[in-house]
Amino acid sequence: MKRVEMMAVAAAALVLSGCGGEAEAPKAEAAATALNDGLFELTSEVTALSSTDNTTPATALKVGDTQTIQACVADNKPSPDLFAEGEDKCEMKNSYIRNGRFSAQLTCQRDGKRGEVMPAMMGKFTADSFEGDITAMTYFIEDGDYRITRKVSAKRVGDCPAPSAETAAVG
Repeated sequence: MKRVEMMAVAAAALVLSGCGGEAEAPKAEAAATALNDGLFELTSEVTALSSTDNTTPATALKVGDTQTIQACVADNKPSPDLFAEGEDKCEMKNSYIRNGRFSAQLTCQRDGKRGEVMPAMMGKFTADSFEGDITAMTYFIEDGDYRITRKVSAKRVGDCPAPSAETAAVG
């Protein structure tokens, strides 16, 4: 009988809790399907850095360093410049930006180094922001290979600037 009594008390408590007039819990926001076009500002902080070839890492960055970059997103495609380390020239190889999930893989070239920097971003996004981690491995012919992880957050800060006449003529 004890079990039946406990179930009756629990059922009564549930019924009474629905009558209290308390505000309903906010409903979870639906996951964004795409990033809005515009100028995004990304802030990153180095959270890990280690040599992968037992030499001094070929980067000026140190754990705790921060960097802020602005670049555009158009047609749900972020500019590779958002994910570059310093002045690296990057190309987006693969990206998945859907249902609130964000992943991107890039290849980058660094002036003065033969080989590649290969960053990968994993995180989440809303229509006007994204956050996550970028982990990069280097594959240089010379010494200096390393692995770096940066914590990133980005937000839309406005519209992209109109292309200049010089940029339009080149593109």
